[in-house]
Parts: sequence; C-alpha cells; structure tokens
Amino acid sequence: MTILLLRHGETEWNLERRYQGRFDSPLTGRGTAQALAIGRLLAMVPEAASAPIVASPQGRARRTAEIILEQRGAAGELHLDDRLRELSLGSWDGLTYADVAKRSPGIFDGDGRYDWYFRSPDGESYETFAGRVADWLGGSEQPSSIVVVAHGLVTRVLRGLYIGLPRAVALTLPVPQDRIFRLSAGEIEELAVLGDQVGDRG
Repeated sequence: MTILLLRHGETEWNLERRYQGRFDSPLTGRGTAQALAIGRLLAMVPEAASAPIVASPQGRARRTAEIILEQRGAAGELHLDDRLRELSLGSWDGLTYADVAKRSPGIFDGDGRYDWYFRSPDGESYETFAGRVADWLGGSEQPSSIVVVAHGLVTRVLRGLYIGLPRAVALTLPVPQDRIFRLSAGEIEELAVLGDQVGDRG
C-alpha cells in the first residue's frame, strides 16, 4: 500500500499559535493556496490520480481535502475517518502557546518542547492517541494507494509508527503544510511543492 500523507493548509489559529485540537478555524488565503498547490502536485503522482482521499472530519482537514478533490474534477472519492482527528488537549484546546505556558510554567522546557501535548491534565494520552492512529494504519481493507489529509501530530505519529521510530524521535518530525509524504514499501519520501505555488505569507 502507498500512503500519500499531508497536513491541512494553514489556518487562522495556526497564525495565532493557538492550538486547535478538537476545535477549528478556517484556512487562510495561504492555506487555500497550499491546498491548491498540493492538489496540482498530486495530479503529477501516478498512483494518486484516482486514489481515494481519506481525511480527518475536522473542518480544516476536510476543507483541504475538498480543495484537492476539486482539482481532480470528477475523479476520486472523499472519506472521513474519526481516527485521523487531531489530538485533543482537553481544557487546553483553543489556548495559545502563551496561555499554556501561563497555566503550566516550564512546560516547554527541555523535552517538553515536543512532548508538552501529552501533559495536559485532561487531554488525550500518547497511548490513546497513538493507538487510534495505529488502528487506522493497520486497517485490513486499505486500497493499494490512498491520499490522507490529517493534522500536525497525526502526521508525525503516523510516520513514526510506519517506520518504527521511538516516540521521542517521531514527535520531532517536521510538519510542513506544503509537503506530501509518500509512505511505501517501508520507506518515506518527501515531495515538495514549488515555493512560488503557494504564494507569499503576507
């Protein structure tokens, strides 16, 4: 099976450094441009031409997937899967990083820079989160090729599980919004869109 994995386009809350978790915010103009550029890139990947798209049901991922699907015209299908939802931080969902730092001083220090997500007093644990991502990855009825639109932590943990990385290493993986990660035959290849395809941040 080949998985073409990507993160949703940039959102308003991404710009605010506000953690979305189970909440949502709309794609920015840049986020929409990123989704369009990803759609164009996928059109050039042979196994993606008619592959089904599966996405998190959360609005930012679903909208990114819809834009990609629109690039194809009538080809392909879109499916939503709850197992691809972003991690919930419980009462920390919707807070900015500064808000979290005030509630829990020092949380971003040391290894907390990458692991803080799982230190919320009432959010999902790593074991629960990784368990549902692993459940999706191990699904027995996956097609030969599939496009997956998910979230930052989902794409980190899914890649880590796919190639057997330790948790601490997987959580440091980059989560760009202008890349496709091609998971196939036990290896991961990064496909990047051209810089001028996504427009300027301003």
